[in-house]
Amino acid sequence: MAKGGKAKKKAETVFLVCEESGDYNYTLRRKPGGEKLKLMKYCPRLRKHTQHVEKKK
Repeated sequence: MAKGGKAKKKAETVFLVCEESGDYNYTLRRKPGGEKLKLMKYCPRLRKHTQHVEKKK
């Protein structure tokens, strides 16, 4: 084991939320920092591809 100090956090868990239905459809782990993700992903409730945005816990 390493001596003293805290282990630094490498990745954080974020959710991709559908902008139209508000559902939390996807989770992913990514490095902290950078811009918020905006992706076209499939929304099962609406049964079509919609814009999904990143949201933290």
